[in-house]
Amino acid sequence: MTEQPKKKELRTIDAPFVALGPSGVAIRDRLGHLTPQDEKVLRLVGEHLGHLASLDLAARCADGNDHDAQRWAARKQGLTAASSSRWAGSITKATHDQWALSRRCQLAYIQNLEAGVRTLKQRLSRPIGEKGSKRAPGGYRSKGEWFQKTRRLHILEHRLDVARADRENGVVHVVRGGRRLLGTRHNLEEAQLTEHEWRQRWEAERWFLAADGESGKRYGNETIRVTPDGEVSIKLPAPLAHLANSGHGRYRLASKVRFQHRGQEWRDRTDGNRAVAYRIHLDVARGRWYLTASWQRPVVQTIPLETARAKGVIGVDTNADHFAAYRLDAHGNPMGEPQRFLYDLSGTADHRDAQIRHAITQVLHWASGSASPRSRLRTSTSPPRRPARSTAARSGSGRSSPASPPASSRPDSSPWPPRPA
Repeated sequence: MTEQPKKKELRTIDAPFVALGPSGVAIRDRLGHLTPQDEKVLRLVGEHLGHLASLDLAARCADGNDHDAQRWAARKQGLTAASSSRWAGSITKATHDQWALSRRCQLAYIQNLEAGVRTLKQRLSRPIGEKGSKRAPGGYRSKGEWFQKTRRLHILEHRLDVARADRENGVVHVVRGGRRLLGTRHNLEEAQLTEHEWRQRWEAERWFLAADGESGKRYGNETIRVTPDGEVSIKLPAPLAHLANSGHGRYRLASKVRFQHRGQEWRDRTDGNRAVAYRIHLDVARGRWYLTASWQRPVVQTIPLETARAKGVIGVDTNADHFAAYRLDAHGNPMGEPQRFLYDLSGTADHRDAQIRHAITQVLHWASGSASPRSRLRTSTSPPRRPARSTAARSGSGRSSPASPPASSRPDSSPWPPRPA
């Protein structure tokens, strides 16, 4: 008597929850109108600290799994003599983060190889030409394909053994400046770069001009200090202290920064002497210097999901050229009429960002009930387009999402979407 095939068990769906907000903020502004002396100092400092960061990373990789707090302190002490205590702390912390990231990537690589080996072994164990089922794949189609897959299996098993040995011995493979850019050196024609252009990018990526913030210190950072009015000054390493143009071994840049995005939040932190991390980097392709400010946000306690949807929620679907939004009651049922907020993703990056911000602002205003839906739809600056199906609609029954109905399905005779005023 043949056994009945077991039914495939469905995946269990976890209960919905309220996601946490962003844990950090990063803003950027251009360092314009730099003098030739400013650029010279930035290049010298970045090159000097980048060399120290390379040496420190090599020392950390050599320690492997035997690294401890004493070796960390010894590395930092050795770097302090060639830079400063705070520069040394930033370098060692960046090295530790890069090594930890490499370990996580190494584990993911091992898991990927293990999955590939399991799949190949399973299919090689099947008879040639056997058809697969919903639960498991079948065998390979021909003897030639079966033979090629056996060769592939040996290669993956060898790579897996090497990766496991490296992880057990604490060996990681890291390239300061990026492995992709390093590989571009051998394909300059495909990358449309000359050797000189590639060398400039390679050197700029290996510079180190980043400093962690420190609460309680002046303006939240003693190494790269930015005043509330945008004045930027850098604490020079000991070998370059003779280049200082300000007191206490500092170099003051001629350029001033002015953060437009979250500028008030940044000024509040600097006025309160709370920690702000800064990074200075050069965009070689554009020939521009940029300053990036970042800080952490305190974890905000979220409200329970039942409380959040007690008075209804707003469901928003992201499409190719618009946001489709619906009001939902406490049980998830749609209320009222769906709304559409258009945006145009053509043009420059600044134009696309402005379009997205404008559409999100419209959604927030509609959600708070500050204006009527019709007047808000008429203020859209993007031209009306044919409704685009969302990803969820394409993967389902083929019908468009309920938040994007065609004009014929609307209860009134007004066009969908309404034309902008």
